[in-house]
Amino acid sequence: MPIPDEGEPSGGTPVTATHPGDPLAPGSVSIRLYPHNELAAHDVVAELCAQASLALRVGFDGVMTSEHHGGFAGYLPNPLQMASFILEENPTGWAAACPLLLPLRPTALVAEEVAWLHARHPGRVGLGVAAGALPLDFEVMGVPASTAVSVFKAELPRIVDMLRGRDLGQLAGEPALRACADRPVRVLSAAVSVAAARRAARCGAGILMEGMSPVERLAAVSAGYGEAGGTASRVLIRRVWLGDPRSDLIGRQRQVYDGFTGATTAFGEDQTVSTGDPHRMVERLVDIVRRSGADSLNLRVHLPGMSSGSVRDQIGRLGAEVVAPLKQWWADHADHAR
Repeated sequence: MPIPDEGEPSGGTPVTATHPGDPLAPGSVSIRLYPHNELAAHDVVAELCAQASLALRVGFDGVMTSEHHGGFAGYLPNPLQMASFILEENPTGWAAACPLLLPLRPTALVAEEVAWLHARHPGRVGLGVAAGALPLDFEVMGVPASTAVSVFKAELPRIVDMLRGRDLGQLAGEPALRACADRPVRVLSAAVSVAAARRAARCGAGILMEGMSPVERLAAVSAGYGEAGGTASRVLIRRVWLGDPRSDLIGRQRQVYDGFTGATTAFGEDQTVSTGDPHRMVERLVDIVRRSGADSLNLRVHLPGMSSGSVRDQIGRLGAEVVAPLKQWWADHADHAR
């Protein structure tokens, strides 16, 4: 399905620097999965693995899971462990804990665990990291929330270097970390501001741009990343829905998020891309990519209260009708990405 050419994106390095099937690579289209917490724990895991297998089978390049604790809004406390479950059950495709809350655990431990997972599944593991902001996450771990940002700023360059096999210090004897010198693990840093994007650029991380901000804000973040010399991936999250929008569920989730930010207008207007026409969805997503400066997409459909059957149906339809045209557009524009 051809996509209208409305001019080329600006700046940046070409998508051809990596293969779009590589973890978190430019040109990739991945899906973000969330647990159905209304299920029993063993069924939560089974359903997530089933959705991941379906997504990889219908054309998504990879699967992301992300971290919060205490069952918050359908998130996971152990996204890296879930990535390992997904990788063991599927012979192709990648998985990433993205984002994992870096200040909640020792950086060396994160590096070791990711590197050994990468040793088991070479070329199929990615990592995204964030500072975190939800008080509960820090309270349950006995970590002071007041130090989260400063710890994150200090540890981001370290995790990037370690997963490139650099500056290992006392961990220089770790074979899995040493192997990252030849085959690094790509790392994204959550970036909701220009300053965060520049920080990621300086240490060689890519950026993960959240899905609730308007395109204009994301464009400024992406531009700041490029101006600071960033050459890695710029991944944009967007919630999508083929069909009538689930405004009731979206409103319910936004109330949860606004509750912990303390401002009912914190996220502005809803950014869900919703249409019953797959071609129109592709056009809208391409437009968002062009205007934001993103070079890869992470799509999500899940909302608290949504049935697992509805999520599976959306994954199947998106894979059949949206993912392939998006990836073809990127392939056609590989020489002038961003």
